[in-house]
Amino acid sequence: MKPKILFLLNGPSRDTALIGTHFENANLDVDYYWAYNNEFPDRLDRYGAVFLSGSPHGAYDDVEFIHKEHDLVRTVASRGLPILGVCYGSQLLASALCGFDQVFRRSSCDVGYHNLSRSNEARNDTIAKDLAPSFPMFVWHNDEVRSGHPDMVILASSENCPNQIWRYKDEKIWGIQGHPEVTKDAAANWFGARRDRLEKDGVDVDELIFRADDASNSKTLLSNFTKICRTELSSHG
Repeated sequence: MKPKILFLLNGPSRDTALIGTHFENANLDVDYYWAYNNEFPDRLDRYGAVFLSGSPHGAYDDVEFIHKEHDLVRTVASRGLPILGVCYGSQLLASALCGFDQVFRRSSCDVGYHNLSRSNEARNDTIAKDLAPSFPMFVWHNDEVRSGHPDMVILASSENCPNQIWRYKDEKIWGIQGHPEVTKDAAANWFGARRDRLEKDGVDVDELIFRADDASNSKTLLSNFTKICRTELSSHG
């Protein structure tokens, strides 16, 4: 059986999101499971990589599917497979691999297009190596992953968040707090579909759509992870 990417959907709808389309357009075989609805695969040996999507939940919430995801992440990590988590997905990775206290609730929402600064370690990292010294990315989070853990390698930071992109040890496991998947063309639909939540967090959505940036440099994170997946899936095929 051809190996696939296990894509765990952590939102309240079975929306496969922009990153799923990114993987599909790269001709990768993606297997979607709606984890939020407690849908998980019966077995993991058919997968060569894992992606964890965003969620309105916190990684610390006492919810059945979140407990299952913690266990799944630890199992997949023990097998040495590539894992990428975005937004909640990054927080879930930190909680599962570095401790429950690694994720905390911010005093205010961090939202908008921010310039991130890459770290020295990013230049030799497999997915972060093509990042510019300073690059824009859309971020939106009320929860945050702490920095300073000995098993975390910080790859990029922002003025409001010291841990925007990180890697777990020297393994093929990465967390991205922001949303590199959002394109300028998709901005109106992506932001519009989340208008109520964004406005609740104090955002002028129409202004956000007007200022939308393709943030092409941040998308090298996804394209480089895709290359890793392609290599990994080929080696398991």
